[in-house]
Amino acid sequence: MTMDGDNMRRGNFFRRHQYKIAAVCIAAAILAVAGTYMLTPKETEETPKRQTAVLEEKESVKKEVAQQKKEKTKKDEKTEVAEKSKKVSTIVYPKREDVIRTSDYDLAATQDGSDAAQEETVETSSIQPAATGVHFNQEAGLLWPVDGPVILDYSMDQTIYFATLDQYKYNPAVIISGNVNDQVRAAANGKITDISTNEVTGCTVTMDLGDGYTAIYGQLKEVPYEAGAYLEAGNSLGFVSEPTKYYSVEGSNLYFALEKDGVPVDPVEFFQ
Repeated sequence: MTMDGDNMRRGNFFRRHQYKIAAVCIAAAILAVAGTYMLTPKETEETPKRQTAVLEEKESVKKEVAQQKKEKTKKDEKTEVAEKSKKVSTIVYPKREDVIRTSDYDLAATQDGSDAAQEETVETSSIQPAATGVHFNQEAGLLWPVDGPVILDYSMDQTIYFATLDQYKYNPAVIISGNVNDQVRAAANGKITDISTNEVTGCTVTMDLGDGYTAIYGQLKEVPYEAGAYLEAGNSLGFVSEPTKYYSVEGSNLYFALEKDGVPVDPVEFFQ
């Protein structure tokens, strides 16, 4: 009876206070939820948005930098082409009729021509005039360095059309057509001061003719000399090479320029 009485008292207690207990439980749940909310700051909710915004900004910056590099590359390429084109001698087919002029030093066409040329090279490569200086005889003028028609005139008073580059430019040289392997001869007595190669005129030989005159031969190959060698007019200087990409339309040729005190002059006026 005592245990039953205790149980009844406990049951009556819970029935009387069940609303209070429920209220306490609800309040505890509300506090738990509120505590969870308080422990989750708004910054935590906004973090994914901020990360997304940062990533988008980085991607935008990358795209902008890539575009700037692309534009700079194009600009650099255009600048490089422009700088190269400044070095190119302007060429154009002459308005007057082409005239084939032959020097007084014709080569005999024989089966032994190649051997003869080699022997001449050996003999002329060591030519050393008695006087160390050179003198340009304006009255004697220049020999034609290669047999062929003039296809591109000297022109420094006005620009002329450069067919390969499709541009108008000044031309400080005369361009003489020639076949690959045609022999090139020294136009006058002189001393070789430089042998170099560039992409415009290929293998190029510069000769001091004396009295401020300089001759420049371009588009050569198999030049058997070194700087410092002396040659006489008519000596073999080398051979016509395949044209560089700047003369692909015109074909194989000899680039020949004449300067007086570093200023281009028309070599045709000196040719005999």
